[in-house]
Order: sequence, then structure tokens, then C-alpha cells
Amino acid sequence: MDEPVGVAGTPVASKAGIAVVRVGVALMWIQNSGWKYPPHFGEKNNGALYRFTRFAIDYEVFPPWAWFVEHVVLENFVFFGWATLLVEASLGAFLLIGLLTRFWALVGMGQSLVITFSVLYAPHEWHWAYFLMLLAHLALLATAAGRAYGIDELWRPVWLRSPNRAVRLLGRLS
Repeated sequence: MDEPVGVAGTPVASKAGIAVVRVGVALMWIQNSGWKYPPHFGEKNNGALYRFTRFAIDYEVFPPWAWFVEHVVLENFVFFGWATLLVEASLGAFLLIGLLTRFWALVGMGQSLVITFSVLYAPHEWHWAYFLMLLAHLALLATAAGRAYGIDELWRPVWLRSPNRAVRLLGRLS
């Protein structure tokens, strides 16, 4: 007996699995943004985001990254704190609803790489967690996960038919 088929010939179980992974990764980012405390992000007491950002210097993984963190990020930490909070909350929100998932999967890979370069060698960190984050985002990118019960599934056909190049680009980012 054949498996039930969903949109574009994708088996329903496969689509559901992709959607579950997308939502799970989204919830990870939402939870992860929860301990980034504005307005100082731990800078005044060496806590929260500031402490973990310092790990890039204290437990150097990639020397150019450690230099960048020391001389650029920490010198402008509140700005980078807000940027981190905004990126991670947006990752969670956009992946949760399945909107522009290929774009956000790339952003997630970048953010996962930044985190990996910052804490990979820190004490009590499990290095595979960061590699799994990268692989999860690669899977979201490769499967266009928003096309599995996400907004991308609904809007992509409309975007691709548009005469406007910018709108058609949305279809490619989905």
C-alpha cells in the first residue's frame, strides 16, 4: 500500500517530519533568546550573554574570531547584544510559522557558526550540540522546510508568479 501523498507529491509523513524539525528548531531559538537580558545583556556583572561572548577570547577556537570579538564585539557590546536578541528571536518566529525558511535557515547556520566559534572549547560544553545545530539548519535549507505546513507553502506559488523581481525573490528565499 502506498503512503498518502501531500502537496507536490511529498509523502505526508515526510512533510510532517520536516515540519516537526522546523518547529523544534524554532522553539530552540525562542528559548535561547529568553536569557539575553536587555539593556546590558550581562555586561555589568559578567553574566548572561556577555559571559558567553567572552568565552570566544578565554577559550579561543578560531583566532580571527577571537580578535574580532575582543576588538569589535566587546567594544560595542550593547549593540551586538540587541542584534543577537533580534536575530535569534526572528529565527524562532520565522521558522515557527514557516516563512522564508531557506533564508532563515542560512541565518541560523551563520548564528550557529558564531556560537560554535565562541563556546566550542568552553568548559562543560558538548561540542556536538553546535554541530547538530548546523546540521539541523542545513536540513531546513535543503528541504525548504516552510513548504511543509508553513506559510511558504501557501505564498510561494503567488510570489513566483509575480511580475515584480523582488517579490519573486521571496519565492527563492522560501
